Amino acid sequence: MTAREAFGAEFLGADGFLNTPTYGLPPQFLVDALQDCIAAWQAGTMEPASFDEPARVGRAAYAALTGVPVESVAMGGNVSAVLGLVAAAIPDGSRVATLAGEFTSTTFPFAAQTGRGVTVTELRADELVARATEFDVITASLVQSANGAVLDMDALRAGLAGADTLTVIDVTQAVGWKQLDLGWVDVTAAAIYKWLLAPRGTAWMSLSDRMSRIMTPHAANWYAGEDPWQTIYGLPLRLAEDARRFDASPSWFSVLGASLTLPWLASLDQAAVEKHTVGLANRLRAELQLPQHDSAIVSIPVADGVEQLRRAGIRASVRAGAVRVGFHLYNTDDDLDRLVSALR
Repeated sequence: MTAREAFGAEFLGADGFLNTPTYGLPPQFLVDALQDCIAAWQAGTMEPASFDEPARVGRAAYAALTGVPVESVAMGGNVSAVLGLVAAAIPDGSRVATLAGEFTSTTFPFAAQTGRGVTVTELRADELVARATEFDVITASLVQSANGAVLDMDALRAGLAGADTLTVIDVTQAVGWKQLDLGWVDVTAAAIYKWLLAPRGTAWMSLSDRMSRIMTPHAANWYAGEDPWQTIYGLPLRLAEDARRFDASPSWFSVLGASLTLPWLASLDQAAVEKHTVGLANRLRAELQLPQHDSAIVSIPVADGVEQLRRAGIRASVRAGAVRVGFHLYNTDDDLDRLVSALR
C-alpha cells in the first residue's frame, strides 16, 4: 500500500477507503506510538500511570473539538455505557423524544427505563425540533449513522430557549469532520474510533451542571477519584468534584490514541476540514443526482453494490438497505471518481 498525506499526516490505507462511518484510519504517527507502547508492554517496562497524561490530553482535546468546558468531560468505554448513566438519572415517568431510525446506542439506554414509566417517542427531524418542548428529554445523534442526515441544532436550540428539556446529543458521526459549538447542550457523547481516528475502547461525554447534579456515579471506581492513585483501596467514597467522578478507568491503547489524534484534529483548521469532506460528499451527490445537504456521509440507494465496489478497490458498508460512504480528510477526488465509475 502507498501512504497518502492529508493535512500533514500520513495514512497507509486511505486509497479507496470510504468507510470512516464504520471505523477511521489511524495516522502513521499513532501507529508508531502504539507499536512502541506494545513493545514496552511485551518487555514488561510499560507503566500504567503513564496513561494518566494521555487521558488528560484526550479529555482536553474532546472539549476543544466540541466547544464544552474541559471540567465537564467524563471518560467511558462506549457511548451506550456513558448514556446509561444519563438514562438512569432522569426522573420516573420522563417523556423522551428521539428520531425515527436512530442509532440504538443513543436510544436503548432510555428505552430500558420503561419499568420506571419512561416513554420514548420516535419523531421525524422536523417534528423533533417543532415539538421538543413537549418532552422532558431529547436524545438524538447530530449526524445520523444510517444516512448522514444532520439535525438542525440551531433550530433546536432556538426552540428550546427557556425550556427545561434536557438535550442529549450523540456526536460520534460528526466530531472530527464538522465544526461544533455545543456548550449549550446538556450531554454530548462520542466514540473515538470513527471520525476521531483512534482505537476503539474509549468514549467521551460532557455534562451540563444541571445534568451532573442529578446523576449517580453507578460505575464509581478508583480512577474516578480526585487523585486516582490515592483511591485504590478502602473507604470512604472519595470521588472527583468535576465530571471525572463519572470516569471509567482508561482503556490503555485507546486512550493513548485519543491523546494523539484528537489534539491533532483540534489543531487543524476546522472550517477547511469540513469544506474538504462535505465538498467531496456533495460532489458525489451531484454526480448521482441525490439531494444536496452538508454532511460528509452519503447514503446511496443501492443495496447490493458493496461487492461491486470492493472489486473496484472501494471499501464501504451497507446500512438501512443502502450503500453508505463517508469522506474524511484523507479522501480525495480519486476516491470519488473511482466510486462513481464503479457505480455506473
